Amino acid sequence: MSKVKEYFMCFAIGAVTYGLIEVVARGYTHWTMALTGGAVMMLINLINQTRGLSVITRCLLGATVITSLEFSVGMIVNVVLRWNVWDYSEKPLNLFGQICPQFCLAWFFISIPAFWISDYVRKRFNFG
Repeated sequence: MSKVKEYFMCFAIGAVTYGLIEVVARGYTHWTMALTGGAVMMLINLINQTRGLSVITRCLLGATVITSLEFSVGMIVNVVLRWNVWDYSEKPLNLFGQICPQFCLAWFFISIPAFWISDYVRKRFNFG
Protein backbone atom coordinates (compact mmCIF):
# COMPACT_ATOMS: atom_id res chain seq x y z
CA MET A 1 0.00 0.00 0.00
CA SER A 2 2.90 2.40 0.66
CA LYS A 3 3.98 2.17 -3.02
CA VAL A 4 0.47 3.21 -4.08
CA LYS A 5 0.66 6.20 -1.70
CA GLU A 6 4.16 7.05 -2.92
CA TYR A 7 3.15 7.09 -6.56
CA PHE A 8 -0.11 8.91 -5.83
CA MET A 9 1.87 11.58 -4.00
CA CYS A 10 4.33 11.84 -6.89
CA PHE A 11 1.45 12.05 -9.38
CA ALA A 12 -0.23 14.85 -7.40
CA ILE A 13 2.98 16.85 -7.02
CA GLY A 14 3.84 16.38 -10.70
CA ALA A 15 0.36 17.40 -11.83
CA VAL A 16 0.44 20.63 -9.85
CA THR A 17 4.07 21.47 -10.62
CA TYR A 18 3.83 20.83 -14.37
CA GLY A 19 0.74 23.01 -14.51
CA LEU A 20 2.47 25.79 -12.57
CA ILE A 21 5.49 25.65 -14.89
CA GLU A 22 3.14 26.13 -17.82
CA VAL A 23 1.29 29.01 -16.18
CA VAL A 24 4.58 30.76 -15.38
CA ALA A 25 6.02 30.15 -18.86
CA ARG A 26 2.90 30.68 -21.02
CA GLY A 27 0.32 32.29 -18.79
CA TYR A 28 -2.10 29.35 -18.96
CA THR A 29 -2.27 25.56 -18.92
CA HIS A 30 -4.65 22.75 -19.89
CA TRP A 31 -5.95 19.87 -17.78
CA THR A 32 -4.13 17.36 -20.00
CA MET A 33 -0.86 18.92 -18.86
CA ALA A 34 -1.71 18.10 -15.25
CA LEU A 35 -2.22 14.45 -16.19
CA THR A 36 1.01 14.49 -18.19
CA GLY A 37 2.90 16.10 -15.31
CA GLY A 38 1.60 13.49 -12.89
CA ALA A 39 2.69 10.65 -15.16
CA VAL A 40 6.07 12.32 -15.66
CA MET A 41 6.68 12.61 -11.92
CA MET A 42 5.78 8.97 -11.35
CA LEU A 43 8.34 7.96 -13.99
CA ILE A 44 10.93 10.38 -12.58
CA ASN A 45 10.43 8.70 -9.20
CA LEU A 46 10.95 5.30 -10.79
CA ILE A 47 14.15 6.45 -12.53
CA ASN A 48 15.35 7.98 -9.27
CA GLN A 49 15.10 4.62 -7.50
CA THR A 50 17.51 3.02 -9.97
CA ARG A 51 20.81 2.91 -8.13
CA GLY A 52 24.18 3.59 -9.69
CA LEU A 53 23.03 6.20 -12.20
CA SER A 54 24.94 9.46 -12.38
CA VAL A 55 23.11 12.76 -12.18
CA ILE A 56 23.79 13.32 -15.89
CA THR A 57 22.33 9.91 -16.79
CA ARG A 58 19.26 10.49 -14.64
CA CYS A 59 18.73 13.92 -16.23
CA LEU A 60 19.11 12.45 -19.72
CA LEU A 61 16.54 9.80 -18.85
CA GLY A 62 14.29 12.43 -17.28
CA ALA A 63 14.46 14.65 -20.37
CA THR A 64 13.78 11.63 -22.58
CA VAL A 65 10.75 10.58 -20.51
CA ILE A 66 9.30 14.10 -20.39
CA THR A 67 9.88 14.71 -24.10
CA SER A 68 8.41 11.31 -25.01
CA LEU A 69 5.28 11.89 -22.96
CA GLU A 70 4.93 15.42 -24.29
CA PHE A 71 5.18 14.06 -27.84
CA SER A 72 2.67 11.26 -27.18
CA VAL A 73 0.15 13.52 -25.46
CA GLY A 74 0.68 16.20 -28.10
CA MET A 75 -0.01 13.80 -30.94
CA ILE A 76 -3.28 12.79 -29.26
CA VAL A 77 -4.59 16.14 -28.02
CA ASN A 78 -3.19 18.43 -30.72
CA VAL A 79 -3.08 16.30 -33.86
CA VAL A 80 -5.79 13.65 -33.44
CA LEU A 81 -8.29 15.55 -31.26
CA ARG A 82 -7.29 19.00 -32.62
CA TRP A 83 -7.58 20.69 -29.23
CA ASN A 84 -4.58 22.91 -30.05
CA VAL A 85 -3.16 22.87 -26.54
CA TRP A 86 0.30 23.88 -27.84
CA ASP A 87 2.14 24.29 -31.10
CA TYR A 88 5.92 24.39 -31.43
CA SER A 89 5.80 24.63 -35.22
CA GLU A 90 7.71 27.92 -35.15
CA LYS A 91 10.57 26.39 -33.13
CA PRO A 92 13.62 25.19 -35.08
CA LEU A 93 13.93 21.41 -35.51
CA ASN A 94 10.47 20.73 -34.06
CA LEU A 95 8.84 17.36 -34.64
CA PHE A 96 5.26 17.77 -35.93
CA GLY A 97 4.99 20.92 -33.81
CA GLN A 98 4.82 18.79 -30.64
CA ILE A 99 8.40 18.74 -29.33
CA CYS A 100 11.59 20.66 -29.99
CA PRO A 101 15.24 20.53 -28.86
CA GLN A 102 14.91 23.73 -26.83
CA PHE A 103 12.31 22.24 -24.52
CA CYS A 104 14.12 18.91 -24.40
CA LEU A 105 17.12 20.81 -23.03
CA ALA A 106 14.89 22.62 -20.54
CA TRP A 107 13.48 19.26 -19.36
CA PHE A 108 17.06 18.06 -18.78
CA PHE A 109 17.61 20.85 -16.25
CA ILE A 110 14.10 20.69 -14.79
CA SER A 111 14.76 17.00 -14.07
CA ILE A 112 17.26 18.00 -11.37
CA PRO A 113 14.69 19.50 -8.96
CA ALA A 114 12.24 16.76 -9.97
CA PHE A 115 14.70 14.17 -8.64
CA TRP A 116 15.14 16.21 -5.46
CA ILE A 117 11.36 16.27 -5.01
CA SER A 118 11.26 12.50 -5.54
CA ASP A 119 13.93 12.05 -2.84
CA TYR A 120 12.07 14.37 -0.48
CA VAL A 121 8.76 12.54 -0.91
CA ARG A 122 10.36 9.14 -0.34
CA LYS A 123 12.29 10.28 2.77
CA ARG A 124 9.66 12.58 4.28
CA PHE A 125 6.89 10.01 4.09
CA ASN A 126 9.11 6.97 4.75
CA PHE A 127 8.50 5.39 1.34
CA GLY A 128 12.00 4.05 0.98
